[in-house]
Amino acid sequence: MPTRPHQSSEEQTLRWAARRAMVGARIRELRLDQALSQEALALESGLSRNMIIGIEWGKKSVAYERLWDIADVLEVPITELLLSPDSAAKVSPYRGGRRPMGG
Repeated sequence: MPTRPHQSSEEQTLRWAARRAMVGARIRELRLDQALSQEALALESGLSRNMIIGIEWGKKSVAYERLWDIADVLEVPITELLLSPDSAAKVSPYRGGRRPMGG
């Protein structure tokens, strides 16, 4: 059983990358559905904005405890983060905290 990334097979590495991308896309989808900016999610979850960006793009791994922090901010059960995203993003990025409701 490999214990370090460089000890993993290419197949396993690709599988992990696909899973990171799926979870990241789902987090982004949930964040956008709530009109929450990356900055606001970062501030409320205790992560950096760069980490949120990396997670959403599937480039960064995250400790599973941090997934609970993200789920708490998004007000969803942690299992919601592990579902496949429903669709492509529906709205453009917003960089001002939470969007005003109805806008």
